[in-house]
Amino acid sequence: MRKSEVDDEVVPRERKKKSAAEALNALMRLCSRAEKSSGDALRLMRTWGVEAREQQGVLDKLQEMRFIDDNRYAEAYTREKSAMAGWGARKIAQQLRLKGVSGEIISRVLKSLDSDEQAERIEEKLRRKLRTTKYNSLFDLRGKLLRYGLGLGYDYDMVIEAIDKVVPQE
Repeated sequence: MRKSEVDDEVVPRERKKKSAAEALNALMRLCSRAEKSSGDALRLMRTWGVEAREQQGVLDKLQEMRFIDDNRYAEAYTREKSAMAGWGARKIAQQLRLKGVSGEIISRVLKSLDSDEQAERIEEKLRRKLRTTKYNSLFDLRGKLLRYGLGLGYDYDMVIEAIDKVVPQE
């Protein structure tokens, strides 16, 4: 945003449209620095104003040259979000869908998640949350921990089992 000289009105800056060749070069640079999904690439091309009929051609070239590979992207994303952020399978799947990754790839990648590791991870997350949670009753505490665990994307049954291990019984 920039101010107009005539009056103090804020005028949005007009973006220069990119051609398919410019978009290809820009995406090659971006993809060489960080993994991108095909959905990310299409979204960027739309914001750059690349013609709709040219977008798929650019994406095909990027996939052919292995700059973009949704399988590789989904595997890396799943590893990172599971191990570092502590997300559960449901949240990872939802975010991958938003990134434009196909359901087939998502289900294959999520099968690689170890359920024992996931159970340990949610248990540890709940132990940490327990230390900072204010509550009036054990029922209140269990409800708060349940919402937290479900928000992280873990299955209901897995969260309930972890809560049973973490919360002292009455």
